[in-house]
Amino acid sequence: MMTKTVPQTKPPRPRMNRTKWYPYALIAPAAALVLIFLVYPVGSVFYYSLQQYNPTFPIYNGFVGLGNFADIAADEKFWRSLGFTFQWVIVEVGLQFIFGMILALLINQAFKGRGIVRSLVFTPWAVAGILTTTIWLLIYNPTTGLGRYLADMGLVQYGTSLLSGEGTAFWAAVLAELWKGAPFFAILILADLQSVPQDLYESAEMDGAGRIRKFVSITWPHVRQAVVIATLLRAVWEFNNVDLLFTLTGGGPAGSTTTLPLYVAQTAIFDREFGYGSALTVIAFIILIVFTVIYLRANRFGREN
Repeated sequence: MMTKTVPQTKPPRPRMNRTKWYPYALIAPAAALVLIFLVYPVGSVFYYSLQQYNPTFPIYNGFVGLGNFADIAADEKFWRSLGFTFQWVIVEVGLQFIFGMILALLINQAFKGRGIVRSLVFTPWAVAGILTTTIWLLIYNPTTGLGRYLADMGLVQYGTSLLSGEGTAFWAAVLAELWKGAPFFAILILADLQSVPQDLYESAEMDGAGRIRKFVSITWPHVRQAVVIATLLRAVWEFNNVDLLFTLTGGGPAGSTTTLPLYVAQTAIFDREFGYGSALTVIAFIILIVFTVIYLRANRFGREN
């Protein structure tokens, strides 16, 4: 008896599940952009921070390890710029919070023309940074601006620039940035103020509570989270503030208004010390990471409470 042999056939190859790869295809362009514009630049900064790199004198370029960081530890300009950076952040953010809170409380009241007033209050925040500095350069002009009026009052000498004195340059820059930054606090605080039930204030008035008591017991608990978020965001922003200080004072006089990011720019761009500038950037990056951790913890604490 003859038997037929059934030919062996290979099992069909499973079709590639297109839906499995579809999500990855969608995020691939964004992932590529992150790699190109975030991962690669950050990695390059860390790499060059370990190098002595100056295109002007290529013969001295090479690996120096932690040598740049050792030089930074002994750099008086670095410590001065770091100290001024924290001074700038504390003073600027503190004043922005105070004036932002006052503005939010005022424009939260019901009065005629409130919409117009709100628009005027929020306008400085929408103005571009370069326009802000241009406006304040005109205001501080020693011949036609505020300096001229102060000279007419006998407070300063004619031709004296408020941006050239060590005692006035800092506060002149603070006022200019305050004009732009306070509305940011006002916007966030006002958003929370409008969600506060008016019944709470009415009940507090019936109990004989005054304005201060109502603010402490009702207003502040409702806006506290917005204040924390705004404070941390503005702290990071002011830490990285370069355009206003560079345009108004250039870091002067005598380096008295030079922040750490501005010192990085001066070192890397003008002095062409890219290795040393990268090491300074790494230090600034670590400080900002600390700010970010604080922000995330504060945000989580706010959600939990």
